[in-house]
Amino acid sequence: MGDGALSVWERSSTARVVPSARPRKLAKVPFVELADGRLQGVVSSGSDIGRVYVSSVEAGSYAFACSTNNNRPCGGARGWFCNHIRALIGEAVLQYGAERVARYLKIEDAAEESDAQSLTGAMTATRPAQSDSSAAAQVFSRFLRHLAYLELGPTTAPLPEMQWFPTTRAVA
Repeated sequence: MGDGALSVWERSSTARVVPSARPRKLAKVPFVELADGRLQGVVSSGSDIGRVYVSSVEAGSYAFACSTNNNRPCGGARGWFCNHIRALIGEAVLQYGAERVARYLKIEDAAEESDAQSLTGAMTATRPAQSDSSAAAQVFSRFLRHLAYLELGPTTAPLPEMQWFPTTRAVA
């Protein structure tokens, strides 16, 4: 049964869950996603347990942004990728695999056997510009939404905010 047999509604209304390429630890980078034309996520501060950084790299241009959860600029992102962005790229490679990250970010010079370091090197070689942190609020909001689901106890009862998802055996 190929995509041709599925209706438009069925193709567009289900979210595919892709398993991690490799297991990763969530303490340093608790949230990473490929969305909105960016690699983006939340990175824990190494010096302050109460602070996190929202970091992103745009696909194609590799323009980067990094700021704290209360919109203060990252001190390390002054014209180059800071350690938060490097950690984000590393965790994205663990989560999605180097090939998928390179394809999403449109890294043309990615080697067949790429890793986080080679992808970072290919992007920094283009001398990307620093962009504004306007997307940080959306990314942090999605991170907080994911945290809220972790606080829920195990149940088979439906979640009201998830009711718009169709059941897996729904017939249109």
